[in-house]
Amino acid sequence: MVTGANGHLGNTLVRALIARGQRVRAGVRDPERSTALAGLDCQVVRAELQDPHSLRQALQGVDVLYQVAAVFKHWAKDPQAEIVEVNVQGTRNVLRAAAEAGVRRVVYVSSVAAVGHNGQFLDEHNWNTGQQNPYYRSKILSERAAWETAQAYDLPLVSVLPSAIIGPHATRLTDTMGFLAAVLARKLVLDPNFHFNFVDVRDVADGLIRAAEKGRPGQRYLLANQQASSLAQVIEALGSLRPGYPMPRRAPKSLLLLIAWLQELRARYTARPAELLVSQVQMFYGVRQLYCIDKAVNELGYQPRSPQDALTQAFAHLLAR
Repeated sequence: MVTGANGHLGNTLVRALIARGQRVRAGVRDPERSTALAGLDCQVVRAELQDPHSLRQALQGVDVLYQVAAVFKHWAKDPQAEIVEVNVQGTRNVLRAAAEAGVRRVVYVSSVAAVGHNGQFLDEHNWNTGQQNPYYRSKILSERAAWETAQAYDLPLVSVLPSAIIGPHATRLTDTMGFLAAVLARKLVLDPNFHFNFVDVRDVADGLIRAAEKGRPGQRYLLANQQASSLAQVIEALGSLRPGYPMPRRAPKSLLLLIAWLQELRARYTARPAELLVSQVQMFYGVRQLYCIDKAVNELGYQPRSPQDALTQAFAHLLAR
């Protein structure tokens, strides 16, 4: 079973499993709203992470659980309740239900947010600490909750940690794909001096399947690229498909902090999501997201396409929408 099966990674994983001849159960919050799965040979079931009863029903007879579902947003009116608590409690609920159903293997999708980034090559031994961004905090606490629950219920669990996921099958734009869409629409008037570690969604889906087949229970695996991409490299990838995009001027950090503060102030009064957060500027400005992926390469056979290839194909997908 794949939870969050109608999301970007979820539906890509369902497609990859079907292509390998697997019988797939696709867990979604509302089976009536699963357009991303239309035409796919899978069983669509309700699996709401805040409803343990739905999880117990959905997991009956399941051998392998891919726990993909999570709230993926950086801003909310009440971030503790809407992002952090939802992700942490949802993790506990689904893993308890998996243990009760006798699931023999769980592949838990965490994030490089739980590892962090500081401009150095980090690996699976690193843990992010003291994070003020609510999404990052939710992923740190959720993965720790996953390991605690797996240990309490003697559940064989492997954790995978993807970086910024881009690529096809994005029926709804995530924050990451939304950033590329903003670049495509020439909405970025300033270079924020962010360096993201992009990875193709199909490579992450393949890495999840390999983690189920070859991953060692109790281990973490980074599914990222070794290099991060600047805005100039993002625009270079776009230029191979649509030339002529001018490079915006570099924004000073102080200006970005002011813009983010104003965005958050407006969001508090209008409930319209802030497009830039102070915590994002503090985390990302001038810092390259670098990771050592040797463990996933050597143990799983993980081989991601290059960031430039991933970006070019992601832009091709956006242009075809």
